[in-house]
Amino acid sequence: HPMTARDRSRLNAINADMTGRALRVIAVAYKNLSDFNRSEASTLEKDLTFIGLIGMIDPPRKEVKEAVRICKQAGIKPVMITGDHILTAKAIAKDLGILTNQSEAITGDELSKMSTEQLNENISRFSVFARVSPEHKVRIVKAYQSKGEVVAMTGDGVNDAPALKASDIGCAMGITGTDVAKNAADMILTDDNFATIVSAVREGRGIYENIRKAIHFLLSSNIGEILTIFLAILFGLPTPLMAVQLLWVNLVTDSLPAISLGVEPASKDIMNRKPISPKKGMFSDGLAVQIIIEGILIGSLALTAFVIGIRYYDTPGLQSETFVPLVGRTMAFAVLSLSQLFHSFNMRSHLSLSEIGIFSNRKLTISFIICAFLQISVITIAPLAKVFQVVPLNFRQWAIVLLLSVSPIVVVELQKKFNNRRNT
Repeated sequence: HPMTARDRSRLNAINADMTGRALRVIAVAYKNLSDFNRSEASTLEKDLTFIGLIGMIDPPRKEVKEAVRICKQAGIKPVMITGDHILTAKAIAKDLGILTNQSEAITGDELSKMSTEQLNENISRFSVFARVSPEHKVRIVKAYQSKGEVVAMTGDGVNDAPALKASDIGCAMGITGTDVAKNAADMILTDDNFATIVSAVREGRGIYENIRKAIHFLLSSNIGEILTIFLAILFGLPTPLMAVQLLWVNLVTDSLPAISLGVEPASKDIMNRKPISPKKGMFSDGLAVQIIIEGILIGSLALTAFVIGIRYYDTPGLQSETFVPLVGRTMAFAVLSLSQLFHSFNMRSHLSLSEIGIFSNRKLTISFIICAFLQISVITIAPLAKVFQVVPLNFRQWAIVLLLSVSPIVVVELQKKFNNRRNT
């Protein structure tokens, strides 16, 4: 029978119900033909007999909902761009947590009516784009970039290639992706799983953080070494460290801890932090000041040990032309090395060691033991002591060395507690 307005209304209601349940809906109809004539192709889709509606669903993976939640927590805005009907897109996006308000969804037709200026101004309002064309995808990417955002785009089809190319990070699907999409992308997601991208972000943040830790440790240690020599010259003291001693500190006690910091497990709260702007330098957020202050601390401790050594344990007095401050030099050498080893534990996190666990980075713990053993060996073993121009220390002198060497941990722990209280 002919389709009436009532029939259309009922079918539209059924279609809306199905799309509201995240189903992709296809209407099916037929037409009897005695023969097929290509010249009549334009009339084939007229006078059809409606059969019904077919609802299909490609359900999101179970882990995607949690991945979207982590993205939002990490300051990353997930956006859905799809060719599906807007009602289907809304239902899926709402279920995943991408859509929080119905006004955040827009269709390709509405997008086409917007000028570039209007889209750039309003792009942040939207999180779902439905029934879009390849041209729309490129416009969306460029609109977000106009806001200073770093845009990562995923796609698998030929029509995704322009947007993959225009984005800051194009990510093509490795399983379902076309060769065109893969060639246009910067990277390929081999398992086609969105949750893997979130894991990659976590890993990338951890790597960046570890690079900062290693640089922080090495520079603060080197500033400490420079200041030890500089301040001794400035105050007219004998040379506190010999060249071979400085070389030992740089090659042994600096290297292993820095390498271990480079493989530090990512902080538990790393995905709770906002993304770092690409405009920020490596030494932003006060890192340069921290490095200088900690370098001054390490240098001051080594110089303090040197002064204690020459004042109370070295003979004859400073006025003698043949005076060689062996004990003072040994104590300064020991404090400089051991304080840096202890200081490496401060680099692990902005959180207190009591919160993250002192021995949770096994590699750093092993590095500390190895370097401390080597440092003590060059002082206590006679042939090595002769090479490094040091002398064995007694119990009291070792106690002073240990007390001074542990000081960086005490000072930085107090600083962390003060900073955390101020931030809360």
